[in-house]
Amino acid sequence: MGVCKSPRSDHLTVMSTETAFEAYEAVRHRLPLVAPSGTAFRRAATLADIADGFDVFLLDAFGVLNIGEAAIPGTPERIRNLKAAGKRVLVVSNAAGFPHAALMEKYTRLGYDFAPDDVITSRVTLLAGLNGRQNLHWGLMATRSTGLRDLEDLNLTYLEEDPAPYDAVEGILLVGSAAWTEERQALLEDSLRKRPRPVLVGNPDIVAPRETGFSVEPGHFAHRLADRTGITPEFYGKPFPDIFDLAFKRLGDVDRSRVLMVGDSLHTDILGARNIGISSALIAQYGFFAGQDAEKAVLATGIVPDFIVERP
Repeated sequence: MGVCKSPRSDHLTVMSTETAFEAYEAVRHRLPLVAPSGTAFRRAATLADIADGFDVFLLDAFGVLNIGEAAIPGTPERIRNLKAAGKRVLVVSNAAGFPHAALMEKYTRLGYDFAPDDVITSRVTLLAGLNGRQNLHWGLMATRSTGLRDLEDLNLTYLEEDPAPYDAVEGILLVGSAAWTEERQALLEDSLRKRPRPVLVGNPDIVAPRETGFSVEPGHFAHRLADRTGITPEFYGKPFPDIFDLAFKRLGDVDRSRVLMVGDSLHTDILGARNIGISSALIAQYGFFAGQDAEKAVLATGIVPDFIVERP
């Protein structure tokens, strides 16, 4: 898929939006299955135009709050206005590659004021889903420079160029792919073909929008691994319900008909919202569909949001 490295060491891909879209469509059999709901949706310019209909906003990060290391213009103010109007605002993000504290520092730097408990990530969801497997020896797909905060209590070995750990570990955690290489992917697939073990994926995204392209995320490598080894990974994060379960535990007793999921991806944000029965809004001008025809994609997939919103 034409993977290269940016100066920030993130994998950036030259794939088009259409190619990324096709990659998600190719793995629909591993995503939640939801019944068709027709093709009706409403259009709005911003979230302010539909805010009266909702008490709780669940916001994706990339493509909604920020693109790479820059806040989407006007969005910090929009979030402040929603909160000032009495709305509850949570971040629900497939951000597994960075410790929670590092994410909070980033959001503060970008002009957002979220409480730590109001940021629900797939990294936190993965840790909550270990279910008694904390003591296993895990092989870790992650970037050393991001650190192990949140993960330091686990028995972990980084999976890098040495082939020995691939065969020694008892399970695999796919958390962050910025430093992952084709050579490491081949070592992992070869090892798992010889001895299948659990594969837990802390970020189901295949790609994420950046300033100059898409970054290739753990979901990309997880689906390739599944195709080539026959192992079905355990996914933690959108569109799967576990991350939404955590969000609703944080929210407590709320009227779900007054909750809106806002995201830029049909296959993660909107499909996830549809799967758990809450309303959704697709951002059209930023993120995955920037410069593209979002309505055409909605009709092609049958993953229909309640709203298509031009910008947050």
